[in-house]
Amino acid sequence: MQPPLENVSSVLVFTLSGLNETLENRFVFFSLTALFYPLMVLCNVVVIFTIISQKTLHEPMYVFVCNLCINALYGTAGFFPKFMYDLLSENHIISYIGCMIQIFVIYSFALCDLSTLTVMAYDRYVAICKPLEYHSIMTNQRVLECILFCWLTPFICMFVLIVLTARLTLCGSTIEKLYCEIWAVAKLSCFSTTVNNVFGYIVIFAYFGHAVLIYCSYIQLIRKCLKSIEVRQKFMQTCMPHLLSLFIVAIALFFDVLYSRYGSKNVPQGVRNFMAMEFLLIPPILNPFIYGLNLTTIRQEVLRLFFRKRVRISE
Repeated sequence: MQPPLENVSSVLVFTLSGLNETLENRFVFFSLTALFYPLMVLCNVVVIFTIISQKTLHEPMYVFVCNLCINALYGTAGFFPKFMYDLLSENHIISYIGCMIQIFVIYSFALCDLSTLTVMAYDRYVAICKPLEYHSIMTNQRVLECILFCWLTPFICMFVLIVLTARLTLCGSTIEKLYCEIWAVAKLSCFSTTVNNVFGYIVIFAYFGHAVLIYCSYIQLIRKCLKSIEVRQKFMQTCMPHLLSLFIVAIALFFDVLYSRYGSKNVPQGVRNFMAMEFLLIPPILNPFIYGLNLTTIRQEVLRLFFRKRVRISE
C-alpha cells in the first residue's frame, strides 16, 4: 500500500515507526541504553586521552586507532541521544532538517570507519613488508593526509547524497526505522530516484574498492608471515585486532545496506531494529576493547595512567 499523497511543503517532520512494536519494553531498552552509551563513551575517551597524552603512542598506528575512537563518539552522538528521547516519548518524530543531519552524521561515521580501517591496513603493510622504509613513508604529512582522506571523502559523499535527497518531492513522511536513513527517505519520493540510486551505488562500489585494497595488503602480509616467525608474531599482535574490527564493521554495514534496499517486511520488527543498529552498537564499544586489550603498548599506558592517578589520590 502506497503512502497517501502529501503536499511537499507539509513534509516538515518525519515519523519514525521502528519502535511501534516494542513500546511495551521501552523502559527496559532505555535502561540498557542508559548504561551502554556512557560506557561506550568512557571506553573511547580513555583510549583517546591515553594516546594523546602519552608521547610514546604518537605513532601512525596509534593515531589511526585514536581516529577510530573519535569517529565512534561522533557517529553514536547522532543516534543515541535521539533514540533515548524516543524511548521515553509517545511521538517518535524528527524534523526534516534534523533527519538530514542525522543521515549525514550516521552514514559519514560508517564510511569514515571503513576509510580508517583501510589506511590502518596500509600502515600495517608498510610496517611489516617495508620496515626499513616505514618512517620515511609514514611521515607526519602522510599521516595527516590519511586522516583527511578518512574524514573528507565520507563528508563529500554524504553531502552529495543529502543534496540529491533534499531535491526530491516526497509523498509520505513515515520512515520505518529507528533513525533517518538515506534510502528510507528516497523511497518516499513521488518521482524517480534513479540519480540517487546511481550515486548511491557509486559510493557502495567505491567503498568496496577499499575492501579490495585491504584484501591485497593482507595477502602480502600473510606471504611475509610465512617467511618469518618474528613477522608472524607482529602480525598476530597488531593485525588481528584490525581484522576483527574490519570484519565486524563490514558485516554490520553489509546487512544494513542489503536490508534497507531488499529486505522483507515479514522479518520481525525486533530483528530489523537490531540489524539497523548493529554498526552503531558493536564497533563503537568493541574497538576500544579490541585495541586497548590486544595492543600491549596501549594497555600498559592505560594501566599506568589509571594506577598513577590512583596513587596520587591515596596520597
